[in-house]
Amino acid sequence: MRDSLQQGLSGSLLDWYDRHAREMPWRIGPADRVAGVMPDPYRVWLSEVMLQQTTVAAVRDYFTRFTSRWPTVQTLAAAPDDQVMGEWAGLGYYARARNLLKCARAVTDEHDGTFPDTYEALLKLPGIGPYTAAAISAIAFDRPETVLDGNVERVMARFYDIHDPLPGSKPLLKDKAAALTPDTRPGDYAQAVMDLGATICTPKSPACGICPVREPCQARAAGTQPDLPRKTPKKPKPTRYGHVYIAQNNNGALLLERRPDKGLLGGMLGWPGSDWSDTPDDSPPFEADWQMLTGEVRHTFTHFHLILRIWTAPLPAESAPEGLIVLEKHAFRPGDLPTVMRKAHNLWRDR
Repeated sequence: MRDSLQQGLSGSLLDWYDRHAREMPWRIGPADRVAGVMPDPYRVWLSEVMLQQTTVAAVRDYFTRFTSRWPTVQTLAAAPDDQVMGEWAGLGYYARARNLLKCARAVTDEHDGTFPDTYEALLKLPGIGPYTAAAISAIAFDRPETVLDGNVERVMARFYDIHDPLPGSKPLLKDKAAALTPDTRPGDYAQAVMDLGATICTPKSPACGICPVREPCQARAAGTQPDLPRKTPKKPKPTRYGHVYIAQNNNGALLLERRPDKGLLGGMLGWPGSDWSDTPDDSPPFEADWQMLTGEVRHTFTHFHLILRIWTAPLPAESAPEGLIVLEKHAFRPGDLPTVMRKAHNLWRDR
């Protein structure tokens, strides 16, 4: 029973994928794959890291810029940290960018620039977790690993009419997905299920009438597909507050800080500022006639909203306060700042 279901489902999905596969700059299409063209593991890895908690539409331009500037894992490994973090700005979740560099350097230094081709070996690389290891192993190396992203979770919840809410139902959904993963063309199959979820088995108003696997779908038969997958309600995000201080001297040099490696925006340049809390400390980095700008910066992180007040003052000619950086005008690029710091710069510049 299981084998016939697996063969029927995978066969129907692969037939559909051969006709309707989405075109993406990091993907080798099914026709090229049949012709013997294999995916570049570097491009698969880079796309999967970028796509974590980010949409395909948002990633396309970033991916194109990254691969134009750093076409191989070796060139990325050799890139200065600030350049990579600057190109990443706007994608969010900056720990991914730090791990991107660590992983590129590990592949270059420890694996002679060649990505390992098994789930277990990939999992040992910095920044690669179970999902990314499975995706690279399946898509780049055609191994029958189970790739479980949000699209696949939704397809499995509906196909089996599973009402247990996410995230608690993830292990069950993964077991169901693993049972259907074929040994034939597993890389294309993994992408087919993701494409199905992205284009037909969508979160709202799924297009069941044109779904290639509608007949065995248990939720369609029960009429429950619009309600699945169920999710445990999220707690409201709290709001935190903070201050940032932007100082510039007569030559246009600006005062910045490099944030600690760990934590939000780790290792990135930003403006000196307070902690982010309910009652942030408003002590400036040096004594001066600080003026608070009208307006405020609002930004949303994964777990909280942030509201920043911006203060400005002339930067004294003497050396920078300890632990801070005076960056000359010609060396400062707003695009190298993380998004929330760039918002602060834009408000300061416009005021």
